[in-house]
Amino acid sequence: RVTITTQKYKPIINIAKRTYAAEAENLKKTPLYDFHIKYGGKMVPFAGYSMPLQYDKLGLLGSHLHTRKHVSLFDVSHMLQTRLIGKDKIKFLEKLVVADLEILPIGNSTLSVFTNENGGIIDDTVICKHDDHLYIVSNAACADKDLAHIQKHLSEFQKTGGEAELKIIDDHALLALQGPKAAPALERLTGQNLNDFKFMTGRFMSINGVDCHITRSGYTGEDGFEISIPASEATRLAELILDDPFVELAGLGPRDSLRLEAGLCLYGHDLDETTTPIEAGLSWTIGKRRKEEGGFLGADVILKQIHDGPKRRRVGMIVEGAPARENAEITTQKGEMIGKVTSGVPSPTLKENIAMGYVQAGHHKLGTILWVKVRKRIQKAHVTRMPFVPTKYYK
Repeated sequence: RVTITTQKYKPIINIAKRTYAAEAENLKKTPLYDFHIKYGGKMVPFAGYSMPLQYDKLGLLGSHLHTRKHVSLFDVSHMLQTRLIGKDKIKFLEKLVVADLEILPIGNSTLSVFTNENGGIIDDTVICKHDDHLYIVSNAACADKDLAHIQKHLSEFQKTGGEAELKIIDDHALLALQGPKAAPALERLTGQNLNDFKFMTGRFMSINGVDCHITRSGYTGEDGFEISIPASEATRLAELILDDPFVELAGLGPRDSLRLEAGLCLYGHDLDETTTPIEAGLSWTIGKRRKEEGGFLGADVILKQIHDGPKRRRVGMIVEGAPARENAEITTQKGEMIGKVTSGVPSPTLKENIAMGYVQAGHHKLGTILWVKVRKRIQKAHVTRMPFVPTKYYK
């Protein structure tokens, strides 16, 4: 087991340096950039933006543990927010994603994936259904290719008479309030009881007189909310949220370790265009009707994998010894390479080294003993259930 203390806990910093390494030129700034500097944010390049990796007050480990115990505020304004309108909006989007949007109730959200012709994942996304539009949030690192992909197919759809239009929401910030005390913190500002606000639903609400779109969702495995707010009001709202004695700021470092403990994928690492949703263990995102009818890009490949099984599978692992990082080779006891690690950190909550990766089918069953190459050393690992840390979504 790995003993973790605030003074000695350095591995997340190391992985953060690799994960967020990028050219520092021409970086975009979120509406909260000056706010981050004011509160001691250590800014790093990420997905073309200058984003806080951590803050001076708690650091990486302290921020991670605070989120699990209380509540943290994350700036996720770099994420791509769009709105799809028009009477054929669902018909169009179902050509690009695997979700059954027809049966999704108004006010509900779903996790889905954009697929390509080969069944690979272009990006993962959360879609919230409203009466007159679909609100879509996708990854900042994929924003350019997502928009190009959607616009290409939208143009073709419109030429055949389809009525749909994509609006980029570039005048709003996005804040994530995450942790077991997220609801009380938000209730204080809205003046409303949120007991009827369930996980993966969204609604329009007023916060101190400002109209916002709020979803009960997040990327940490904890209860929480994502708040889309006019950019001009973002800093004021962040200051109001931070007035709560239980709220602290958190950056990209703890966001990464929290999502991995929750067994959640990071695009570009655990998901990419060569990986299908079946290989990634995301078959549950494909609606029953979609499994029967297809109709989305790459459906022939994906539906065949559902029937026959994929050749490789995403697994969670507990690793003995040093932490196993991205690209570490996974082998059998005889040294046969059967896969690679895609994400790995020491878990602050479990005080064990956890990792996620892909292995050949047949080596993915719970309890299977695997071996991982870490700095030329062979370390034992075993396949374990995900999430590593039980999720606490409000249902």
